[in-house]
Amino acid sequence: MQQPRRGKFVVDWGNSVQDTIEFQFNPSELSFQKGVQIAEIAIPGLDTPLLQFVRGQNETLTLDLFFDTTDDTDLVGQPASVVRKTDLIYQLVKIDPSTHAPPICRFEWNTEFPGIGVNVQRIGNQQRGAFTCIVETVRHKYTQFSDQGVPQRATLNVTLREYKTLGDQLSQLGLNSPDKTQIRVLRSDETLSAIAEAHYRDAAEWRRIADANELEDPRRLTPGVFLKLPPVL
Repeated sequence: MQQPRRGKFVVDWGNSVQDTIEFQFNPSELSFQKGVQIAEIAIPGLDTPLLQFVRGQNETLTLDLFFDTTDDTDLVGQPASVVRKTDLIYQLVKIDPSTHAPPICRFEWNTEFPGIGVNVQRIGNQQRGAFTCIVETVRHKYTQFSDQGVPQRATLNVTLREYKTLGDQLSQLGLNSPDKTQIRVLRSDETLSAIAEAHYRDAAEWRRIADANELEDPRRLTPGVFLKLPPVL
């Protein structure tokens, strides 16, 4: 009999320690929810208000995880507690003392993760092979106990909320509107001429960026700063 594919959480703790939590995962369903915020602009006399895109919303993923230790024993031969496994997931909604927030996680499962097949020619670098997130809720349900009252079987209903940094979003979206002012995070391997070539399709436009950001020496740039990319009028 083929074993179920294993899923895992890769957890980044604030003290630069990374944990991997693996579990058997063969779901009957996965539930994703992604939306956008739309504003209605009412104009007197029109039949329908105009719609204006405001921003995207965090995507959520809800899944059930099943744990069973009915065939396991501990070091002294007593029934093994399933809590030792479920608490590895439960800890992901706890506050990390070094960051004062729950840890950032990445849920990985297989090579056909929903989102891997999006059209990169249409929406840029927004493919994904995993789900970077914060664990938002964990609901425990224990359904079997040993004669000593030790929990041995549990189902966890887990809700994950999408997490992206500003830099991640800017690099993935690759917004291209040279007639509007944009903000870009400078990477360590970039030059103004390379940015100008990518944004304006003209490397000579580096001077426009330098002037807009009041850069005295365009050859000495600080990675991580926000650069204003002015419009071409």
